Amino acid sequence: MHVAIAGNIGAGKTTLTKLLAKHFKWNPHFESVDENPYLDDFYSEMERWSFNLQVYFLNSRFRQILELRDKGNDIIQDRTIYEDSQIFAPNLHAMGLMTNRDFNNYTSLFELMEKLVTPPDLLIYLRADIKSLVGNIHKRGRDYENSISIDYLSRLNERYEAWITNYTKGKLLIIDVDNLDFVKNQEDLGFIIEKVNTEINGLF
Repeated sequence: MHVAIAGNIGAGKTTLTKLLAKHFKWNPHFESVDENPYLDDFYSEMERWSFNLQVYFLNSRFRQILELRDKGNDIIQDRTIYEDSQIFAPNLHAMGLMTNRDFNNYTSLFELMEKLVTPPDLLIYLRADIKSLVGNIHKRGRDYENSISIDYLSRLNERYEAWITNYTKGKLLIIDVDNLDFVKNQEDLGFIIEKVNTEINGLF
């Protein structure tokens, strides 16, 4: 069983990954944020470090997928390799923060990796508006995220919606999280668990 959680920056992916892993006794796998050597530089000078950052994420997530495949355990993954290639890299390119040469190089590398990647059995997409995203980003207080602009988050949200609308790689569960507090409210968490249960039971 491979479940993955997708969503914009601040949507609650990491938190929900931990909660669902605990409930279903899945092995959680997280995005390598704290160990990422490019994040601080990227948010202070996006144009200079965009390609480096995206290649780091691509490499990290591809390595993670291969390790998960070899172990064969039931896992839940915080963010997918598809979000890097379908949302973040194209957004940076469209904003003029990644050159054509770098973007083409990145895309070619992803297409090669994708041939060895199996999509998750279930993709959970956390849909959140900008107000919710900004509130969550401020709550967690990561210094390097202080420079994230509303425009940047809005562009990412638009790309997420376009990607999800055309997602056909497997089962998809969309959860609107704007009016949910699955950390403090057990009913909200129970609502999500019930939705996930329904999807999982339909997989077999």
